[in-house]
Amino acid sequence: MSSESEPANNEECLGWAARDPSGYLSPYTFTRREVGIDDVSIAITHCGVCYADVVWTRNKFGDSNYPLVPGHEIVGIVKQVGGSVDGFRVGDRVGVGTYVNSCRDCDFCKERLENHCQNGSVYTFNHVDADGTITKGGYSTFIVVHQRYCFRIPDAYPLASAAPLLCAGITVYAPMMRHRMNQPGKSLGVVGLGGLGHMAVKFGKAFGLNVTVFSTSTSKKQEALSRLGADKFVVSSDQQQMKALANSFDFILDAASGDHPFDPYVSLLKTAGVLVLVGFPSEIKISPANLLLGMKTISGSTVGGTKDTQEMLDFCSANGIFPDIEVVPIQYANEALDRLINKDVKYRFAIDVQSSLK
Repeated sequence: MSSESEPANNEECLGWAARDPSGYLSPYTFTRREVGIDDVSIAITHCGVCYADVVWTRNKFGDSNYPLVPGHEIVGIVKQVGGSVDGFRVGDRVGVGTYVNSCRDCDFCKERLENHCQNGSVYTFNHVDADGTITKGGYSTFIVVHQRYCFRIPDAYPLASAAPLLCAGITVYAPMMRHRMNQPGKSLGVVGLGGLGHMAVKFGKAFGLNVTVFSTSTSKKQEALSRLGADKFVVSSDQQQMKALANSFDFILDAASGDHPFDPYVSLLKTAGVLVLVGFPSEIKISPANLLLGMKTISGSTVGGTKDTQEMLDFCSANGIFPDIEVVPIQYANEALDRLINKDVKYRFAIDVQSSLK
């Protein structure tokens, strides 16, 4: 398909970038790579704010390349397509998630699990792109991406709401589908009621599951039960409540990133039950007997492949599932990251790039 609109190659892009490990973001102008024959150029309307933006703007892993433009929950409108693009047209509503390239030839890529590419998937920011430049994310006016890593946003679905689905949403949807937790009547436990956890509750209810939220205090009880529709709320520090639920869960999704004990949750699993970790605590300690006696499983998961991501977007649209978001202008990005660190958001920020970054 030929392009319907032909902006100049190496078009100037305006973004917000961190220049050093302070993580402070400010305006930054740069150029994107040329639009190749398989590429889509997207005018960004919204970008979700993820904790990954905190990690790499502040060089938590020691591998940040500055200036660094964060953002990997990207939605927008196609403004140009390459000559071989057959899946998108100018004007289409699309999204881009946590990766923008992979080898497309290994076993995992062939299975549409590109996030596990054996030759290394290319992340949406702070990675080496196809042309050798460093990828820059969605806190910017537009982005150029190979068509394979673009997702169609259903027409009726709000673009701002779609943004958090491309990391937070797919991170919980993918393991739930992989472990067949879309079967009504099964029991789901959710540990950590943040950006990921609240989406797990929403998916669980849409799948017809019996959903229990675990928290260390009672402060989130009303949110879990009234706002999100969970069936039960349990204070995880209450040993009596925890013991009463022993051997009763098919699946527990642990989205807590702070260090916490795992044995109490494993003991809640039924025989052959599964606990999936999607948070990033610094370590996992567990008694082997808790796994051996009951053939229980602890699994890990990050995001999902392109097939699962598109299915999730379509599922959310068909079932009226929307993340709880707070829409903010790009000028609020630093405050948003600080509030994210302080867990002061319910439950995901979405930056209105189109209206505020000009």
